[in-house]
Amino acid sequence: MAWIYALLIFAAGAIVGVFAARLGNKSLKQQKELQKDLDKSKYELEQYRQELVDHFARSADLLDNIAKDYSKLYEHMAKTSTELMPNLPAQDNPFAHRISTLESVKNNATDDVTDQPRDYANGATGLLKDKPEEIVEAPKAS
Repeated sequence: MAWIYALLIFAAGAIVGVFAARLGNKSLKQQKELQKDLDKSKYELEQYRQELVDHFARSADLLDNIAKDYSKLYEHMAKTSTELMPNLPAQDNPFAHRISTLESVKNNATDDVTDQPRDYANGATGLLKDKPEEIVEAPKAS
């Protein structure tokens, strides 16, 4: 009789084991599918980000080219307006005021390149400052 009980308990354990394995297998299969979908989504997101970076880099290059071409065109128009109409009064020449600012912008651009940044502040700054002092500019090296 003990053998019959042992056999029944073994059969019941096997049946419970089969059901547990099937339930566990489904969740494991779902986890693998979800992981696969997650990896695919991460890959697509990375591709999309790279496309955005490429797009903005190309856009920046195009805008830079447009700015350079516009500057060249404006410079050409300003130069030829003074050459072709030398006797035209300054108030009638639409480029007269802008020619001087264009030249000053060119001069400032070259000055900025030669100046080195300072690694100090003029006078006392912050909490230890007793009274306001006048800021004295350092002489530019020419």
